[in-house]
Amino acid sequence: MKSRFTKTWKESTQPRRQRKYRYNAPIHIKRKFLSVNLTKDLRVEFGTRNVIPRKSDRVKVLRGSHKGVESKISDVDVKKGIIYLDGIENTRGEGNKSRIPFKPSNLQIVDLDTSDKRRKDKLKSLKETRKENDK
Repeated sequence: MKSRFTKTWKESTQPRRQRKYRYNAPIHIKRKFLSVNLTKDLRVEFGTRNVIPRKSDRVKVLRGSHKGVESKISDVDVKKGIIYLDGIENTRGEGNKSRIPFKPSNLQIVDLDTSDKRRKDKLKSLKETRKENDK
């Protein structure tokens, strides 16, 4: 198997090939793998089911020992496909604190940060295109 990423690759039922595709994908495609679903009221408001998260979006943890906790996103690691949240840390034996990584599939966006004009316009255009397609 080639180790390079190919644009012509369609699909495979083999998990090893799917993992390989995700592992070797360039960073602009890995970013799309990070999409997090929205709450029902945000889905109606923005006309889309999921959005790529950004720093300072508010999310709710859906799985794991921190289930139900709402927090702000402090960091998004696109290369590793991991999201870090504010205030959720693990204390180690020697007293050091380490951030806990979360997979995007275990999170739900509760509030979007729309202070960025480009992001706000993109979300608005998404809703308009959905309305046109529904007609």
